[in-house]
Formats: sequence, structure tokens, C-alpha cells
Amino acid sequence: MVEYSPTSRPQPFKRVDDLGLMKVFDLTRSLQLDDLTRFVAVCDPRLSLGKDEVAFVTVRADPDRDDYGSTIWVVDRSDGRARKLLSGYKDRHPRWSPDGRQLLFLSDRGMKEGERGVCLYVVPAGGGEPRCVARMVGGVGDPQWGGDRDRIFFTSGVGEEEPTVKVIDSIPIWFNGMGFTYNARRQLHVVDAASGVVTQLTDGETNVVSHSPSHRGDRVAYAVVADELNPSLTDLYVLDLDTKEEKKIAEGFTNSSICWSPDDTMIAFLGNDRSRGNPTHTCVWLVPSGGGTPENLTGGLDRGSTRRHYYDIRSPYAVAPSPVWDGGHIYFPVSEGKTLNLFRVSPPDREIEPVLTGEFSLEEFSVRDGLLAYTMVKTASPAEVWVKEGDGGRRLTAFNDYLLSELALSGAEEFSFTAGDGVRVEGWVLKPYGFSGSEKYPAVVDIHGGPRSKFGDSLMFEHQLYAARGYGVIYANIRGSDGYDQEFADIRGNYELSYRDLMEAMDHVLGTYPWIDPGRLGVTGLSYGGFMTNWVVGHTDLFKAAISQNGIASWPSFFGTSDIGFHFTPDQVGGDPWTNEQGYREKSPITYAQNVTTPTMFIHSFNDYRCWIDQSILFYTALKYLGKETRLVLFMEGSHTFRNIAKPSIRRARYEKMLEWFDTHLKTAEAG
Repeated sequence: MVEYSPTSRPQPFKRVDDLGLMKVFDLTRSLQLDDLTRFVAVCDPRLSLGKDEVAFVTVRADPDRDDYGSTIWVVDRSDGRARKLLSGYKDRHPRWSPDGRQLLFLSDRGMKEGERGVCLYVVPAGGGEPRCVARMVGGVGDPQWGGDRDRIFFTSGVGEEEPTVKVIDSIPIWFNGMGFTYNARRQLHVVDAASGVVTQLTDGETNVVSHSPSHRGDRVAYAVVADELNPSLTDLYVLDLDTKEEKKIAEGFTNSSICWSPDDTMIAFLGNDRSRGNPTHTCVWLVPSGGGTPENLTGGLDRGSTRRHYYDIRSPYAVAPSPVWDGGHIYFPVSEGKTLNLFRVSPPDREIEPVLTGEFSLEEFSVRDGLLAYTMVKTASPAEVWVKEGDGGRRLTAFNDYLLSELALSGAEEFSFTAGDGVRVEGWVLKPYGFSGSEKYPAVVDIHGGPRSKFGDSLMFEHQLYAARGYGVIYANIRGSDGYDQEFADIRGNYELSYRDLMEAMDHVLGTYPWIDPGRLGVTGLSYGGFMTNWVVGHTDLFKAAISQNGIASWPSFFGTSDIGFHFTPDQVGGDPWTNEQGYREKSPITYAQNVTTPTMFIHSFNDYRCWIDQSILFYTALKYLGKETRLVLFMEGSHTFRNIAKPSIRRARYEKMLEWFDTHLKTAEAG
């Protein structure tokens, strides 16, 4: 039985010398930047109908193409033997048909370079020639088999592209990772897998954000955005595919996924009622498929059920873990502190019980008749495919074992402290490679995004790279993070609380770890972490170097340029730039630019529509104008999360620029 622990390191090489004495040689080495392209991203495990096989996807970097290739595999659950089912360059998203005879998958095969869209294929489960059943210019979102009718339901963008002159009458004008979306709407479609006939099921000016066909395949449930000015809230509909009757069964909830009860009488969905705005815990809700009042099944846990832990070598094709209704239980993830574990709830009696718990972070899971296939990660272990059998787990794949056998990765040392207002805050420290307790080391503080993200028991290449280059690494789940109670998460109008937690964390760390040099501290973060980095340099001179990544400098401009600005900013700051002009100014880091003494570099990707490039350009310009030491690094392609999914060459260049900045300002400074 394989325990829930990082992949075991190889045994040190042993040799007997001429005097008969045993000598031990550690053959591991420090992580190198070249290792970024050597990790294999394993994702999307899917149990077959007979539960004897698991389909999954691997993603590998292709340095020659400066791209990533993906492959669909099938592994035998009994003996762990894996075979390539498909070896197209970008095959992904395998889903078994209800009868187990076919798999659907998505692919770019057959498409020209630069051609828009994606192809939906089906292939015999035992292997054979794939057959394209639909090619959609607007993409294919979350394709799902519908009952036994050989139909596949999916979403796709509908709307004409305006390449030269864009006439815009709606907001948002764009969306991160998608580009301009003002003239496109995600509509629900169905394709007959035998004939390839595609039928559009919804229309109008609303976007379909989630969907699920019933087990019998005669109905489909879907959630649509009801108001473009408040796109977080949706209406939930059920469409009868025979009579074409459409019925609204719930309204006023966020909705990221839907599943049906085995008898199709009830519907569960993952969402929240926005009772505490954006920080509201996402929970599992239950509603009759014919309509009724939704009931929150998991709210009593006072924890969220979404995957928000940082894991920067996650596959771009990884699917967020969503509730699965299997037999008499609904399986769902629970975010608890640094972990993401799996629980299940019994709808009849509302009892909740743990299924997979431990010091790890669940990535994805699939369940049939109580049997689980899943991927999970730890601080020094990337994702692999596992199955749960009885009370334990057994690992089926080992794609990264050879690389891990070479590396000496740093383990995370956990710390906690009580903040000034009595709240417990958790954090972690990584020691540098080759650590010696008699030396002083520079350290980098990383701040996560969100603010409703978190650091977890999960591998961060960036953190390990800093440690390999001789830095200590400090990170904490300050107020606003996921994984804790609702009160902890809700910092609307009070981001300063996160800043105070961060500074108190630094007081605790510097008082606990004497090997950290207080005169050589760096700070960085992306998105909300970039905002907080911008805030930090305007309010303290503790740090000797800062790197702000894809952050926020000005709330008024973020309100107008971000894809979520017009609804996220009023929720987080309060009001709008006209009714709360003073608040928007006081809570914008750019207001305090004249206070900055820390050398600050700004990194931003050009196609970031979540935090647009104006944010970094604005702060950089202000610091340059004020005569401060600063630098702006613009990557001319890449979305908001480009650090995880950009081309290999771009990811490498980003690390090189960051290391250069920190090395210049932290390694040449005198020890404190």
C-alpha cells in the first residue's frame, strides 16, 4: 500500500572503500531552471464503466515547438499498466460513453496553425480511428454524454468576430484567456455522435456557465447569467428535450457545476447565494428538478468547496473538482487550511463524512459505485493518478519519479501565530538548498492572489527554484485566504487587514528563524499578490527588493479596464469611483507612490484582461517620475495566469528576470 506522502527519495549510493568502511553518496541535486520542461503534468482521471480502467491525460513541454503536447492514456487499475490510447499532439478531456464502448475527447488534430476553434472526437474504447463529430469555431466547453441516446452536450461561443473595427454595446468588452467577448455568447449545444448533426439549444444575450444532461438524456439542466452587470449570479433552468419546454427552477446563485440524482428527481449544484459578496463560501446546494427552494447541504462546515491552492505546474487541461452524485451520496471537495480533501454527503439525512483526508491537496477525482480515481499533490510531489481501495490509496502512475529521484526538494516547515486581534494565521518556510544553521540567508516572501486563493500542501516550482538558488521562502495564508471560516475570508473594504497579517507574520518569522537575514528580504506576488506587493512597498521599507506581477495599482482604472472590474471592485472596495471617490483613492497603492523606497520591478503580460497592463505601467511611470529605482518587464503575450500556462520560453524568461532582480538586490547586499 502506498502511503499519502511525497514520492520517496532514492536510497543514497553506498560503497565500501579499501579499508572496509561504508561511504554514503547523496546523488541528488538542486532544482534547475531547465527542470521546468521536464515535469509531466498528469490530470483528468476518469474511471471506466466497468471500473477496471482509468483514462487520463499527460501534458509535456515541447521546447522545439515552444509549446505543450498532450496525450490520452488508459491505465489498468489492477496491475498499473498504462497504454497510450491517443497520441495526437493536443488530445485531452477523455469521457467514457454511458455504455463504456466509446470515449469522447477534444483535440486540435486536423486544424491548421492559427485556426480558431476545437474539434470534438469520439474513439472506440479499445482503440481505433478517432472520428470528428463536431468542429466548433467558438470552442467546445465541458462536453458531456447525455443518457443512452448517443448525444453529447457542450457549450460554444456564438457571435461574429470583428477583426478591424470593433463596435461595442455591452460589457465586459473582453474576458481573460478568451480575448474580446462583447459580441460572443456561450450557448448550449448538442451533437448527435452518430450523424454529427449539431443543434443549438439556447440563444439570446445571456451566457451559459454550466450544464448537465439527465441520466435518461431527456432533459438538460443549465445555468445562465441573468444580468450582464452582475454576471456572478445565474438562473438555473431545466429544458425538456422532447417537448422543448423550459422551466426556471432556481435564481440568484453562482453556479459552477451541476449534477443529477440517479433517479433524475433532484439536482445538486456548486455555488453560493452571494450573501457575503465575493468571499461567500461555495457550497453544495440541492433543488428538486421540477423547481423549489434550494437547500445548502454543506454550509454547516463553514468551509468552501473549490480548488484554490497554488500549484504552478498544474496541467492547463486540469478540470476543477466538482460534486459527483454516485449512488446515495454526493462527493465534493472541502478546502481546509493547507489541504483540499474529499467528503460526501447523504442527501436524505444530510450527514457528511470524510472520504479522502490527509496532508495533501486533491486536484481532481472520478467516482463510480464508491470507487475513486483521483490526482493529488504535496509540497514536494506533483500530480499522479491514484485509486482509493478500502481505507487507503494506491498510486497507478509514476511519470515524475525519475526526475524526482534526481532532485533534492525542500520540505515546508509550518508555523502559526496569533494576530493582534486574536485570529490564528498559518504560514510556511522553505529552507534553501544546502542549508547550514551557521549561515544567514536572504529570503523571498510570496503573496498569493485572489484574495480568495491559498497556499496549500502542493508543489510550487517557483518556491523550489528560489530555495535551490539559495533563498529561504516564506508564504502565509493571511486574512482573505480560502481554507478557513467565512469571517476569515471576508476582507471586503479592509485589505489593510491582510497587510497587517503579513507584517505580523514577518515579525514572527524573523523572531523564530535566526538564519533568515532581515536585511535581505524580497517580496513578490501575482494578481492580488501583486496588489499587496504594491501596497507593501508604499507602507514599509522592510523589503530590499520587490517584484509586482500582474497586480492592481489603481482601483478607479481597474473598475473600467478589468473584465471583472465593474462588479468585483464595488464588492471589494465599496460603491463606485463616483460615489466613493475618497475610498477608491485611499485604497489604491498608487496613492502612496511617493513613499516607496524599495527597488521595485513590475512584470505584466500583455493579454491580461483581468488586471490589465495599465496597472503596472501606471505605477512604473509614477515611480520613474519620482526618481525611484524601478523596472518594467512586459511580456507581449500571455493571459493573467501566464506564469503557469504561457509558452515554455516565456515562463523561463519570467523566472530569469525575477532571479536577476532578486540576486542583484539581495545577494550583493551586506548581511544584516
